Amino acid sequence: MASFHFELVSPEKLLFSGEVEQVDVPGAEGDFGVLAQHAPMVTTLRPGILTVHGTGGEQKIVVLGGFAEVSADGLTVLAEVAEAMENVDRSTITDRIGELESRIAKTEAGSELDKLITQLDHFKEVDRHLTGTAMH
Repeated sequence: MASFHFELVSPEKLLFSGEVEQVDVPGAEGDFGVLAQHAPMVTTLRPGILTVHGTGGEQKIVVLGGFAEVSADGLTVLAEVAEAMENVDRSTITDRIGELESRIAKTEAGSELDKLITQLDHFKEVDRHLTGTAMH
């Protein structure tokens, strides 16, 4: 399989830079996979699991928002927060879920409530991934 260059950057550090075969990205409009020669695009990220497929196997990284850009040079992800799945403190995710649930309870019907519910769903999905990994 053809490879391409991938970089994952957060405000704190460069988390990954190298050649990969595929990256599965949690896009705001849904998950998408990037392979070599992917069409150029820019999208926002939602909280989720980014999966890097390289010659050394699969690596899962929790991202909590940001941007992804696919270009002729490869894929660059600028994440608001990014951490290897095994290093994520699950209490951070559960705290965020609690905050969102509290805000939802106080928010009237409308677009703001819809946005909060969508965010809650994304954080619960991340939590399910973390729980599932811990059980194996």
